[in-house]
This record gives sequence, C-alpha cells and structure tokens, in this order.
Amino acid sequence: MKREDAAPPEMPDVASMADSHKGPKLDWVGMSEIHLPARVSDSVHGERPISASIQAYVNLEDTKARGIHMSRLYLMLEETFGDHSVSAASIRQLLANFLQTHQGLSSQAFVELRFEYSVRRPALKSQYAGWKSYPVRLAGTLHGDDMRIELSVEVPYSSTCPCSAALARQLIQNAFRDKFGDVGTINAEEAAEWLGTEQGIVATPHSQRSIAQVRVLLDGAEEDRAFPITALIDLIEGALKTPVQTAVKREDEQEFARLNGQNLMFCEDAARRLQVALDKDPQYQDFWLRVNHLESLHAHNAVAIVTKNVAGGYLPIP
Repeated sequence: MKREDAAPPEMPDVASMADSHKGPKLDWVGMSEIHLPARVSDSVHGERPISASIQAYVNLEDTKARGIHMSRLYLMLEETFGDHSVSAASIRQLLANFLQTHQGLSSQAFVELRFEYSVRRPALKSQYAGWKSYPVRLAGTLHGDDMRIELSVEVPYSSTCPCSAALARQLIQNAFRDKFGDVGTINAEEAAEWLGTEQGIVATPHSQRSIAQVRVLLDGAEEDRAFPITALIDLIEGALKTPVQTAVKREDEQEFARLNGQNLMFCEDAARRLQVALDKDPQYQDFWLRVNHLESLHAHNAVAIVTKNVAGGYLPIP
C-alpha cells in the first residue's frame, strides 16, 4: 500500500558534484535559441512587443564544479522580462540575478536578444506608408559593477555605382552625338523628347540592394533611458539617403531614382558617411560598422568596415 505521508526521494544533482580532478575555467556556459515574448522600450516609439531569440551565459570560474545551474538562467529570463520591458535597468537586474544564483561559481554574466523591429515608414512622395522590419540585437555584459550595453541594427538601402554611372553617361553622350552631331542648331524640345526614349537613354548604371550593419556601445550608467533603436535607424537612413521603400507609387519610384542618382556610392563612400554621422552623436561611446554592397555586376560583394577608433574599443575586424 502506498503511504501518503512518505517523503519524496532526494533527487541526484550530478552537475553540483565535484569531479575527482579539477577542470579548467570556462569563459561562457549557458543556453542559446531561447524564444520568449518580451517588450522593448524604444526612445521614439515607447514600449513595443517583440518576439526574441535569446542567449544567456555565465562564466564558470570554480574549477571543481562540473557545471552551472542552467534552469536558473531560463527562470530568471522568464521572471525579469515577464514583469519588465527590456531596458538597461532590467538587463542589469537580470545579469545580477544570474550572478546571485551562481554565487561562488561565476563572476561574469551575458545576455543577448535578437528580434525584428518594425517601423512604419512613409512613402517618398505619395500619401501612403508601409511597415519595414529591421534586425536588431541587444547585448549586455556584467562584470562586478561594470555593465556594457551594445545595440546593433541592420539597415537595407540602395547603392548606385559611381563608376557605372559615369560609363552610362558616356554612352548617352555618344548616342547624342550620333543623333545630333551633324544637325548644327538643336531644337531643345526635340532633344528633350529624344532623351525620353530608349534610344536616348541607351545605358543605365548598375545599383544593388545593400546592407549597413552598425553596432554601437551605449552608456550603461544611464539605466533609466529607453534604447535608441529607431533613432539609430533614422541616423543611418538619413546619412545614406537611399533607404529601401515599402509602399511605392510611380511618383515614389521616380523620387527613389532621383535619390539614387544624387547619391552615387561606392562602399567606401557609404562607410564614410556613416562614420561621420556616428562620430557626431555623443550618445554612442564607440561603434563598429560594416557596409555590404550586394553587387549586381559581380558575383561577390563589396565591403567596407570602420570603427570609431577609441582606445580599447571595437577592433576593425570583419
């Protein structure tokens, strides 16, 4: 007969049992691909819901410990982001809880959230608007009282090759000479009409969808502020001037063509534009950026990378 008052048997905890010999320290141990709903606090749009893919880690300093308490990381994520929006303050609280629940085992904690952030963007000329989604990464590291907060975004834009544009203009000039070279005085309206034909514009420069990847270091001391997600996206699109569009009517497409023609860019030009814009913004202590021009002429991509170049800051690595 089963006894109702019998105490449950004690369950073994293999992870906490010491091995017969010491092992080396481990830089990070934890979990990845944790999918949780959360809310993020943005400096422009306020609190917004997101669906995040999360990595959570602590280091393992105790050489006698076989492992960490991984379930505690998950439970702290559920508790913290269930009750609070994702902010610098809630990230500090989360990482402090990681270390408190691993006292004697760990001295550093890390969390990363990746999610799509949607922003409604107006058309260039028409009255329409549409949603555009940007990949965002938020990462926090806590070591003692020192917290490091990183914000990363990816922004798509269009880039038109300056060299290709010059070569296309030369072909148009040659076609113009072939058409009107022996005419003498040219009727302006006739020339304008001809330029509006396929015979007039015999060549166009190649352009391609491009991606700006920007990572910035935020001031971890300002824990009560929201993240500048939209502000950083706006800065990038404002510097490049040719962001990809959502809702597009003919007047919007024509304006997009004009913007591309007025903002011819090698990848080096795009990187320098972003470098200048980020250097002027004091809220970003450091930055790393990479522009990727997904070539329509070549099978490979054209890439430029630059950092703020501060002592002890981001390294200019791919």
